[in-house]
Amino acid sequence: MVKFGTGGWRALIGEDFTKCNVQILAQALANCIKSEKAEEKGFIIGYDRRFLPDKAAKWVAEVMAGNGIKVYFIEKDAPTPLVMFTVKTLQTQYGIAVTASHNPADYNGIKIFTDGGRDADEAVTTKLESYIDRIHGPEDIAHIDFETGVKRNSIQGINPFNEYIDTILEMIDTESIKNRKLKILLDPMFGVSKTSLQTILITARCEVDIINDRHDTLFGGRLPSPTSHTLHRLKDMVVEKKYDLGIGTDGDADRLGIIDEKGNFIHPNSILALLYYYLLKYKGWKGGVVRNVATTHLLDKIAQGFGEECYEVPVGFKHISSMMEEKSALIGGESSGGLTIRGHIKGKDGIFAASLLIELVSVTGKSLSELLEEIEKQFGSFFMVENDFTFKSAEKERLVQLLFKDKKVPGFEYPVRHIGYRDGLKVYFENGGWIIARFSGTEPLLRIFAEMSNERDAIQVSNEMKDFLAL
Repeated sequence: MVKFGTGGWRALIGEDFTKCNVQILAQALANCIKSEKAEEKGFIIGYDRRFLPDKAAKWVAEVMAGNGIKVYFIEKDAPTPLVMFTVKTLQTQYGIAVTASHNPADYNGIKIFTDGGRDADEAVTTKLESYIDRIHGPEDIAHIDFETGVKRNSIQGINPFNEYIDTILEMIDTESIKNRKLKILLDPMFGVSKTSLQTILITARCEVDIINDRHDTLFGGRLPSPTSHTLHRLKDMVVEKKYDLGIGTDGDADRLGIIDEKGNFIHPNSILALLYYYLLKYKGWKGGVVRNVATTHLLDKIAQGFGEECYEVPVGFKHISSMMEEKSALIGGESSGGLTIRGHIKGKDGIFAASLLIELVSVTGKSLSELLEEIEKQFGSFFMVENDFTFKSAEKERLVQLLFKDKKVPGFEYPVRHIGYRDGLKVYFENGGWIIARFSGTEPLLRIFAEMSNERDAIQVSNEMKDFLAL
């Protein structure tokens, strides 16, 4: 069974992520490409370092080649943003990355990209699901052997690494970074960011050390997601060895987590705020900001302070990139750690975001903690609490009934300004705070995010929602 969520298709290896289902998805994509008469544009395939991702990538290539579609096969494991960049630069209609991003090690998946290197939107995934429904067995799947495809030049190996790195280097102020002589500790979390980030940082004359960079399909027993709970070793070493910055990236390098010089985890909300504030104030750029429904409203305040607009969209980076294009927004991002800026790829890029953050530290001459204090003085305090809850299918029906059919809400202590149902139940309070309860699009979880001006109030409204839902 192949069903798309907010980040493509992700499934348990051996349960739904099987050779058969990968081939079915590939044939559906091939049928879609042929229906759009885009065979001549070719097709990009990349993969990360999960369990046998190169095998799955080859299964897709064999089906594409069997359908007469030229395949450009990235020969080494690659960051997802590099794959998106390649779709953009080679101007193909579609491309994929075999990855389950930050999901646990027993998952794999496929992210689908469309022209310009953007995440496939709902219209595309709905169309693909309709093609999938029409595939009934092996007789409906055309494929040739991978080696045969290479011999016929139907499958061509490529390595777009240099072009991707050079593009990022052209977009950042490397001279300012060189003058700062920063000492950086990088944690790729056993994923694919090492070579790209190391190359960029060394080119900019940073001193770079790396941990957790071997190929480990179990990700060292951790979730490959750069959070305050998974970056303990990075935190400890930044303080102990006096690094200026610690950088963690998730499994496919489209998201990042930051440790400042004091060993503090800098929440992705703060990273977004820092970069938006930096681009507006220190670089003098203009433009609005796009965030999803579960991302900090500090961005709204910063935008307002500079005479710009903040646009709210559902979770899923495809919504962010679409709104950025529509409004010519300067930056877009989400509280899970993904972001991009105008002029770069139309998807999240942890490697580029880390490079831009290092530029920020170098140009301003200030630490991240100093800059966050500067922002807080101007725009106030924002504190977010995040909780994830697992559930069984019967329990989900109860929650859906309560939240979205009966439309019940807790009796909050704080006056409510507005209630919205865009991608979950979101309650906006009169004091500027908010809380949202929504189902994850990538895992069987109910997520509750609450943001208030202080920790006590954020925890309180979060607990009120939790108790109301009997979680």
